[in-house]
Amino acid sequence: MDLYQHFRKEEHPFIDQVLSWREQVERSFQSKLSDFLNPREQKIFSTIIGKSTDYQLGFFGGAKNAERKRAILAPYYEEISDEDYEITLLEAKYPSKFITLEHRDVLGAFLSLGIKRKKLGELIVRDGFIQIVVASDIDMYIKVNLTEIKRASVTFEERPITNIVEKNEEWDAHLVTVSSLRLDAVLKEIYHISRQNASAYIEKGWVKVNFETIQNPSFVLEQDDLLSLRGKGRSKITDIHGLSKKEKWKITIEKLK
Repeated sequence: MDLYQHFRKEEHPFIDQVLSWREQVERSFQSKLSDFLNPREQKIFSTIIGKSTDYQLGFFGGAKNAERKRAILAPYYEEISDEDYEITLLEAKYPSKFITLEHRDVLGAFLSLGIKRKKLGELIVRDGFIQIVVASDIDMYIKVNLTEIKRASVTFEERPITNIVEKNEEWDAHLVTVSSLRLDAVLKEIYHISRQNASAYIEKGWVKVNFETIQNPSFVLEQDDLLSLRGKGRSKITDIHGLSKKEKWKITIEKLK
């Protein structure tokens, strides 16, 4: 059976990476630590490893409801602890009375340092403080170089990972019917916009799927995909139930309140 046929073409390089990691663990009997993975990548990783008794696969992102997590693939006999994931929680304060910071401001400042997104896990901006979870090998670089965000001076300091603030997110679940699983068709139903507007937003680069900008309206969505539309919030597909008698797709979506 061709493993690749079950995944998107653009996901094939990640599949190759996972297969390479599995081979390395099998050959060297040493565990492999990944960068931060989005939920879709975590699902692919789990699917490939499956229920094999030769390995153990773990994910950890600091918080119970973390979306982005690092993975460890290890021989079945190894014990995996939270420390093995090599993640660091950094925290900074800013004067919220004088300046407003949003998630995108902090993310933009982080990326402007030339660091890849895969080195960053959870990012929380709330009530005058910022928390970011990063790969431990870059924590010192962040502390030294990320000192200003949108004209606000910040000083990041390390905190115990147990100090991470859990996100108080509430999601509304709905069963909806869509004409197809194309991105423009699903956006139309989730955000109650016309399909024409949905296509325009996609082509403008306002839509992300699994944290990646998608500019193709015909992009086909799958279960567990995370979506975001600029200015209209985030959503996700939690289940795809199949086709109705009228040849329409029945799916369960959740939208962040």
